[in-house]
Order: sequence, then structure tokens, then C-alpha cells
Amino acid sequence: MTEDRKLPQLVMRRPALSDLPEVVLPENLQLRHFKPGDEDQWESIVDQAFGWQRNFQQHMSSHPYFKPERVWFVCDGETPIATAGAWYKPEWGEACGYLHMVGAYSWYAGQGLGYAVSLAAMLQMREDGRQEVVLETDDFRIPAIKTYLKLGFHPEAGTAELQERWRHVYRSLRLTFGEGS
Repeated sequence: MTEDRKLPQLVMRRPALSDLPEVVLPENLQLRHFKPGDEDQWESIVDQAFGWQRNFQQHMSSHPYFKPERVWFVCDGETPIATAGAWYKPEWGEACGYLHMVGAYSWYAGQGLGYAVSLAAMLQMREDGRQEVVLETDDFRIPAIKTYLKLGFHPEAGTAELQERWRHVYRSLRLTFGEGS
């Protein structure tokens, strides 16, 4: 992505993890968590999905919350093609999980991979004892935001500036932003 990032990032929250559906994938794809040797594939997915390079060791596995079962992949055969992290950031509270680094290769667009891998991460958060989930995203990640809305996330827009940014995002989605959004 070459889009300009606006800060702070947009925040979305799903207030409960108790009512999550089952993960459903296209017949030829599988779901699994991280295993040694996936580092390069994770970096490649992140580079292609976000347009910036991240080193897996520096950005993920060196984090005190890292466990292999908290990094999820959708795979085509053995090859990871989408990823999401079931993360935790103390600033959101003990009961709150953090959906982290959701990305997929663009050539797999339209297959629901972001939805499926995010759902797998959220199920992991529930297993880890989290009761709700939050994420941060960028204004220009319109397909991702559409997926997050389908997953039951709601925008947090506590300031006039954030409300205007969310109105713009919702217009891009051909939706109306307002109370209860």
C-alpha cells in the first residue's frame, strides 16, 4: 500500500467473543497456526498486504505475548496465503484481545480469507480467556474494514475528527455512519 496513513489509526471493537461462528473455508484451503519455517511467508504476506516490510522475529516472535498458536494462517496446500494474530496489548485491558496483522495475498481476494483467519484468531483469543476484541486499522483499508464489520466489529469514534474519518470510510462502503455504527 502506498496510501498515506493517518494517525491515530481507526479503532474497532467487538464487545463479545462468546457468540463467534465456526470457521468455514473453501474446500481446497486449510487453517493452521504458525510453525517454524513460516517466517518468510508471514513477511511476504505482510509486505504484499500492507506495503511495508516487517521482520517476523523483530515484530512478532520477540514479543512477550508470542506463542505459535496465536499466529494463524490460511494455507493453500502447505503455503500460507493469509495471516492474523491473536494478540494482547495491556493498554486495552486484561479481558480484551487484540486482532493483529491481518493480511492476505491480493490474488486470493474475494474468497473470505481475511474473515476466516480473523475468526480463527478471535476463537484463539476466546480460548485464551479474552472476552472482547479490539483492532486498529487504516482509513484506506476499505476491504478489511468491510470484513471487520461482517465479523461484528463497531467503530470507536470519540472525537469529531474520528467521526468525520469514519463517515468518509462508510461512504466508501456505501453505508451510513451514525449512532449504533
